Amino acid sequence: MILNISGRTDIVAFYSDWLMNRLYEGFVDVRNPFNPKMVSRIMIDDVDLLFFCTKNPIPILDKLKDIKKKMYFHITLTPYKKDIEPNLPPKNDIIEAIKKVSKIIGKDNLVIRYDPVFINDKYTLEYHVRAFDKLCSLLDGYVEKILISFIDDYKNVRNNYKVLNYRQLTENDYKVIGTSFSESAKKNHMVVHTCAEVHDLTEYGFIKDECMSKELALKLTGKKYRKWNARKNVPCQCVEMVDIGVYNSCKHFCKYCYANYDEKQVHDNYNNHNPKSSLLIGELKEDDIIKVRRDPNDSKAR
Repeated sequence: MILNISGRTDIVAFYSDWLMNRLYEGFVDVRNPFNPKMVSRIMIDDVDLLFFCTKNPIPILDKLKDIKKKMYFHITLTPYKKDIEPNLPPKNDIIEAIKKVSKIIGKDNLVIRYDPVFINDKYTLEYHVRAFDKLCSLLDGYVEKILISFIDDYKNVRNNYKVLNYRQLTENDYKVIGTSFSESAKKNHMVVHTCAEVHDLTEYGFIKDECMSKELALKLTGKKYRKWNARKNVPCQCVEMVDIGVYNSCKHFCKYCYANYDEKQVHDNYNNHNPKSSLLIGELKEDDIIKVRRDPNDSKAR
């Protein structure tokens, strides 16, 4: 089983103490977002890989040495400022944290996400070209792979359109991004790729690959995993993972986020967090139905 920590919220940034408690306790409970009375219990002994997705790895740096499971990190680092990403620490601090993660787990277990790319009057095409080149130069020797994706029409994106004010990319925009990003990555000993993007940039030197492909999952865990299309109408071929996060619980409040769409609910959820609870948000109730979740890949993917 692969735990996604998390595509629904930034557990590393805001809930790392809770996560460590769950690893020590040996299980974590996840409430079904569509049927709240149903709770899945994941036994840590059944977990083969912890797949961390975060924008701020700083809070977990001193805890990594105590994690005994195999780890794989996706760390998002973009060039936007406080108008778009209001609650992130300084980018230089994040870069230094990325270097430390790389030293601890190895650069082959770390991917940087330059995600999402969008263009407006402030964050121009030229701005991204310069920012990406600088990012690659700062992380040369610490990172081998950078993932690029483009902004999607999520509910929160539409709600924040006046702030984002982005325009549609042209074919020439894609060409400039493709050629310049590929060149920057190559000269800094990296490869650049996309996952689940409709626009194909392979002609410019990009690699079209999954965030967690069957081949990568096999390499990291020694097990065969089946593909799981989590996003409709998008050619995602990532393997099936178990997300232990909760929507509307990330306090980064990034204006392009797909997982946050109700800021009041974010505050309520954050205030309802108990680091000693088995659930990320709230507590178990007497009428909850708890079922131990087993890895379907153990029986169906071989």
